[in-house]
Amino acid sequence: MISFQLGDEHEELRATVAGFARDVVAPVIGGYYERAEFPYEIISRMAKLGLFGLPFPEEYGGMGGDLFALCLALEELARVDSSVAITLEAAVALGAMPIYRFGSEDQRRRWLPELCAGERLAAFGLTEAGGGSDIRGGMRTRARLEAGEWVIDGTKAFITNAGTSITSLVTVLAITGEREAGTEREAGTEREDPGGSSPRPRPEISAIIVPAGTPGFTVGREYSKVGWCASDTRELAFAGCRVPAGHLLGERGRGYAQFLEILDEGRVAIAALATGLAAGCVDECLRQAGQREAFGHRLGSYQAIQFTLADMAARAHAARLAWYDAAARLVAGEPVKKRAAIAKLTASNAAMDNARDATQIFGGYGFMNEYPVARFYRDAKVLEIGEGTSEVQRMIIARELGLS
Repeated sequence: MISFQLGDEHEELRATVAGFARDVVAPVIGGYYERAEFPYEIISRMAKLGLFGLPFPEEYGGMGGDLFALCLALEELARVDSSVAITLEAAVALGAMPIYRFGSEDQRRRWLPELCAGERLAAFGLTEAGGGSDIRGGMRTRARLEAGEWVIDGTKAFITNAGTSITSLVTVLAITGEREAGTEREAGTEREDPGGSSPRPRPEISAIIVPAGTPGFTVGREYSKVGWCASDTRELAFAGCRVPAGHLLGERGRGYAQFLEILDEGRVAIAALATGLAAGCVDECLRQAGQREAFGHRLGSYQAIQFTLADMAARAHAARLAWYDAAARLVAGEPVKKRAAIAKLTASNAAMDNARDATQIFGGYGFMNEYPVARFYRDAKVLEIGEGTSEVQRMIIARELGLS
């Protein structure tokens, strides 16, 4: 029999983070959100709980847990606020994880202890303004070896955690040359490339670590965003930015393949975050339905409200089962590309649908930023875009089904 019952350690972690979100985050996050201010104090307290080191070995300062533990924390945080949750997700799954997965031992020992401790944050410089989902075809950032250094030129867009006062590094994907057609196909990285099987040479893409404050590396102003207003999102520019040749992360030319592996894990994490938002909508609406009266009766006594909440609860439950399945298989070392895409698609749909229904249940109050459901509504849409759009998820699922 398959059991979805959490073990004692995972349940203890879930309960601890749920209490933290309820008692520490919920009372103050609305102010940070309104001011579009990064919540350093909350992040510091999360660090003391060990959340930033959850899936990393103790030898690097981690907690010795796994990705499932991280996802449990993300869901509970997102039940209250997504800005805090995405800060943790991006710092761990996109920032520190590439260094752990692909870094040399020297790179791990140099960067991971502070990242695991939550004293510093890392970012992942992938997206470019003209690329969107076409990562490889739209990439314009280039790096060349010159006198034992990588010289980087280009820009990145929508990069999370890139401009905080505790950001220590950004891992940048850049074109470092060209390779003959077919070589990346052999590596299996063509699976998310919508461009087909063109015989033209393909760009050789590598990952390079750029420490914060490096000359030639400029961090742009914080974006004015619709949602995730208490998280840090920036544009990055590189103009003759020089870092030592030893800052290459992993094998030269394998940056795109590394990115795809990291993205599978990241999609499971985003699915957990989206599930938290969907469940948070249920929580808020149950409270509202039990307190507010209309036409002489509590909202919860009306069948229309009951049916809407039943649908919302069902969506959140299905989303949780999807990410539980994908995360458990990932931890077990099984291939999860299709299941990660299914989890991300299912959970982001649930988040968006539940946020819309929650706003409707709250009526005029749902349009007021002081109510959590207003934040949930603003935060939900990006979950259908970031770390692979819903269209990209469907494309992956179709290809994994054998459809070309």
